[in-house]
This record gives sequence, structure tokens and C-alpha cells, in this order.
Amino acid sequence: MPVLTRTMKSLFTAAILTVFIGLATTASAENKKPAQASSPKPAAQASRPTAQAARPAGNSGGGVQRPSSTSGPSANRPTFNNPSANRGQQLQRPGGFSSPGSHSSPFRASAPRGSNERSTAYGSVVRTRPNGRISDVHDSRRGIDVHRGLNGNRAVSLMRADHSRVFAERGRPGFVQHPYSFHGQDFARRTYFYHGRAYSHLYHGFSFRGLLLNVYAPGFYYHPGFYGWAYNPWARPITFGWGWRNAAWYGYYGGYFQPYPSYPSASYWLTDYLISQDLQTAYAAHQEAGEVDGAAMAAGGPPALTPDVKQQVADEVRNQLALENQEAQQNTQQQDVDPGSSGIARLVSDGRPHVFVVGSALDVVDNSGVECSLSDGDVLALRASPPSDASAADLAVLSSKGGSECQKSATVSVSLDDLQEMQNHMRETIDQGLEELQAKQGKDGLPTLPPSAQSAPAPALYASVAPPPDPNAASDIQQQTQQADQTESEATGGNGAAVSAPPAAPEAPPAPASVQLGETTDQVQGALGAPTRVANLGAKIIYYYNGMKVTFKDGKVSNVQ
Repeated sequence: MPVLTRTMKSLFTAAILTVFIGLATTASAENKKPAQASSPKPAAQASRPTAQAARPAGNSGGGVQRPSSTSGPSANRPTFNNPSANRGQQLQRPGGFSSPGSHSSPFRASAPRGSNERSTAYGSVVRTRPNGRISDVHDSRRGIDVHRGLNGNRAVSLMRADHSRVFAERGRPGFVQHPYSFHGQDFARRTYFYHGRAYSHLYHGFSFRGLLLNVYAPGFYYHPGFYGWAYNPWARPITFGWGWRNAAWYGYYGGYFQPYPSYPSASYWLTDYLISQDLQTAYAAHQEAGEVDGAAMAAGGPPALTPDVKQQVADEVRNQLALENQEAQQNTQQQDVDPGSSGIARLVSDGRPHVFVVGSALDVVDNSGVECSLSDGDVLALRASPPSDASAADLAVLSSKGGSECQKSATVSVSLDDLQEMQNHMRETIDQGLEELQAKQGKDGLPTLPPSAQSAPAPALYASVAPPPDPNAASDIQQQTQQADQTESEATGGNGAAVSAPPAAPEAPPAPASVQLGETTDQVQGALGAPTRVANLGAKIIYYYNGMKVTFKDGKVSNVQ
């Protein structure tokens, strides 16, 4: 054991005392909510979910109690650099790899009811939706996977021979990921590129339930006093002018999201920062990529993202602040961060409810077997731990934007790698918000940082040996996009007939799709698939298909033309 200096002993003693003071302060301020968030919590939230990491203590940053994780790093060796672990597992989203399990399909086992798979003359495997439209293509020759979303977006992924990865998505940032090692553990740097701008994030590799997960790893950590300032209530609530009140995206989503009138602590400010960033991203993607949005939600009534749901998001933000404070303490003590503790391995196993904010367009299957879409800013709730052998979790939809999106209160199955990406995105955006809070402290109504919280951030230990950002990321992403065009052309017969393998003993030919008066939006999409266009006319919603127009009133079919 290293010998503690007198200074270190004094700091440790002061930190322990500050923990108790900070916890007492936090408990006394627990019921301080912004005016908008005063509605009572549901029964499921009576016991607030708290991170097992020690809470930041006041503004001085007390000691941290290392949480017990579901499994230690030695039991779950990351496998970024393990060729055998990656063989035969296809990436469908920017999360980890999906384990094929016992089924022979290269796609995820969770498929919507009525979907089909076939092989082409080029050796690709194609999955189609019940309406016959392609949802996924796996090109084994090029190593490319293409996913066509219900909203019209396209995601393309590739695992290269050197175990680097490329991901591209229309209207959104793409990335190139390169692995590296630190202290015998696996990490990776993703170089993102979007509209001429490059930036990067680090990730910690982790194997969990047969999936290879990428757990967000901050490139630097703040002084514990800064996390305490962000975690605990401020001296008094503040108001803040965001500057986007007249922005097009805010008018478009005015019926979904409204900011808090005041902020008693950073967690509420960060909640609005997180949601507003997601909605701006979604709006830009819809405009650039021609995606079909769930619905344009004009302001006028109560927001669809209710104060009660926002409160749950704010609680989860505080959990993430406590988690990062714990990691900062470990980094200061030169301890390796356990990805099983900082990723979803703990969140799905600690028996506490958690919420996740969707950070990108995602297709899921609800409990009736119908495929539906989620988009940036939707909120999901994990109420119970999934079975120990499950690679997906059931979550309740707390808020969505209507239209072609998953309906509020629906239960949907989300793969654990997609869930990890949601948490990654949440932590990445929170860190961006923390940077803004530090840069703007004392301005625009934000409180001034105490002296103990103004120290410069400390680089993460694992960041010191990370490879530099990839200078060729933009060209690699563009090249993969072109290869995906070729893959899709072959799969659809655009460059040679896509010969299908005959299905095994079909029970009966499918009945022609039809729509009946009184059917719900889910039932129509189950029969016809996602509409090519959605018109929200307030009292009425119209789905447009090729040669057909379906009008809904009060969520039910009222007319078909």
C-alpha cells in the first residue's frame, strides 16, 4: 500500500466529512422542483432511482464508494481486438455487435411479425417487412450491413479486417472507429464527421450477455467540486435565456417540448439542454435526409413531454453526474474504470427503474409484434431487469411524437447494444452541457462556480495512449456510402436480378393488404407499412401511400381513398 502523506490524509478526512454534509444538504433539498415539474410522481417513481456511485459531496467533492458491479472487468473481457469474437456477428446500429445466437439469420432475432428473409444471386441476405419493402441487407462479400428505417433513414455499417469499424447514416454524423489497448483492457476512438466538422469520443470495450458493447469513456474529468456544484441544488433558482425560442425546430416541436421556467440545479438545466439538442438534431435530419417525421407538433396545449416525464429524465441526469463523479475519483486515484459499472450492465441489473432518452432514429418491435419507430428526444422507461440470459430489454414508451412513431405507453423490445448507445449519447450530451455550464458560469443568469470547482479538467488516463483522430474518416465514410448503394442496387435487382431462395413450406399465400374503417394507426402500419408521407392537420392525420390516402380521426381510420 502506498504511504499517505499528511496532506493526503487531511484531504481524505475532509472529504469524508463533506460527504455527510453533502448528503444531508441533498436530502433537505430533495423536494425542490421547478414550478413546471410540480405534478405528483407516479407510483413507480415513489422511490427515486439513484446511482450506486457515491453522490458528489457539496462543492468540495468527497470520497467515492466504489459500487459493486454485476461482473468485474476480468470476468467480462472486452473483445474489440479479438477476431474470433467478432466473426459472424453483424453490426446493425452504431452500438455493439448483435450475437446471432441459435438462429441462422445474420440479423437480430427480434423481427416484426410477417417479415421475411431471402438470399440474392450475389450472396446477400435480405430481410423485408410485411409490405415487401426491404428493411435490412447483409452483404457478406463486402462485410456491409444496411438498415432502412421506417422513417426513411438509412444506416450503413462495416467491420474491416483490421477490426476498425465504419458507420454512416444519412443526414447524421458518421464515424470511423479504431481500437487500442490500455492496461490490458480494450478501448476505441471514434472519429465522427458531419458537414465538414470532425470530432471524436473514446469508448471502453465490454462483453455483456454475448454482445460486444461500446461504453462511453470521457476524454477528461472535472474536479469533484464541479460535479458537486452540478449535482446539488444551487443557492437559488435561476432563469436562463436559451436563444432558440424563434428557431424553426422549436416551433416545429412546440407541442412536444417546453423548457422549464426556472432551474433550481444543473440537472434541470442539463435536461432541457439534452432534449433541445436531440430535437435540433432530429429536425436537421428530417430536412436533410427526407425522413418521415412522427408528427409536426404545434404549440398550443400541454406539451407531450410532460413535466412528470421530464422529472424522471432530470433524476437520471443526476444519476449520470454521480456516476461520472465516481469515475473522476477513480481517475484521480489512477484506478481503471470498470465498464460493467459505468455502462448498462449495472443499469439493467440494479433492480431500480431507469429512463433513457432516444438519441437517434431507431426501429423496434412492440409487444404485439408490430414494428414502430423512435426518434431523437423520445423517452423510454426500464421498470424491471430483463432475464439474465436476455440480449434485449422491454421498455415502456413514456413520450413520443405520434404519427408513425411507437405509441405512448407501448412496451417495446430494445437490444442491449442499442440501449448502451442511448446511455452513451445521454452522457456525451451531458458532458457537452457541462462544458457550456463551465464556460458560461456567472453569465446569462447562471450561478458562479465556487473556487473549489474552477480547477482545470484532468485528462483521463486511458486517453493518453489513444490513437489520434482518423484524418481519412470523411473519405472512408463516403466510400462506404457508395458501396452501400451498390449493395442495395444488387439486392433490389437494380444491377442484376436478386434471386430469392424459395421459402420453406409456406403455410398459405399472404392475403392482400387491406384497411378497414375504425382501425388504429398501428393496425394500418402493420398491414401497409410506414407511410411515404404524414400530414398532421390537427384533428385529422393523413397517411399517404402509393395510390392510397388513409385519414385518421381520433386515432382511428375515418376515410380511405
